[in-house]
Amino acid sequence: MFWSRKKKTKKANAADIGVLPRHLAIIMDGNGRWATRRGMPRTAGHKAGSENFVRTVDACDRLGIQCLTVYAFSTENWQRSDDEVQGILKIMHAYIIKYVPELMKKNIRLRILGDLSYFDEESRRALGDSEKKLENNTGLTLCIALSYGGRNEIKQALESLIREGRTEVTEEDISNRLYTAGLPDPDLVIRTGGEKRISNFLLWQSAYAEYYFSDVLWPDFDEDCLLEAASEFGRRKRRFGK
Repeated sequence: MFWSRKKKTKKANAADIGVLPRHLAIIMDGNGRWATRRGMPRTAGHKAGSENFVRTVDACDRLGIQCLTVYAFSTENWQRSDDEVQGILKIMHAYIIKYVPELMKKNIRLRILGDLSYFDEESRRALGDSEKKLENNTGLTLCIALSYGGRNEIKQALESLIREGRTEVTEEDISNRLYTAGLPDPDLVIRTGGEKRISNFLLWQSAYAEYYFSDVLWPDFDEDCLLEAASEFGRRKRRFGK
């Protein structure tokens, strides 16, 4: 079932939500367009998007969502200009490192999903250290998809099974070798920015997810927008093919 947020409707609030998604995934789209429309460099949009990412994590933590996965940088994003790629990575790296003490205070666990072989050794070590510091926390699990591609994730899982000499596999075998091993599948996937595609994001995991598409560009996707999406999810009847 698909939903497109065309215009501002009556504001939702936490009491309107009903059933919360256990695992919420967000494709944070529209940073570059947000900046371009304001006559600003695209990196300014990515900075504004990073600030909204922090606000969104805080909102999900307050709502009691168990797991939040955000699509921060895809494998395809490496094809953008060097200046934009380096700008995005510099902003993300700074925000993740800066945000770790706050995540610790909030008892939030961090997982990085993606092929980190694309990053330099210093970046890989910094990301790994951030995960390590927060691994024993028991609150919200925050997953940041960096250098992530769903097809590549499935390919790597199958290659792992081949190396093990497996000739028969189950869906559980594959799930246990994905970046998200041990996490529940997403219940709700939100994409901001007006596009209506999934862009190689959590292809295996979102087989039965609900989708919510919003025209709002990511830096402007505030808590009211989040509550509206969660409220819409709470009204849907999920049958899982039954």
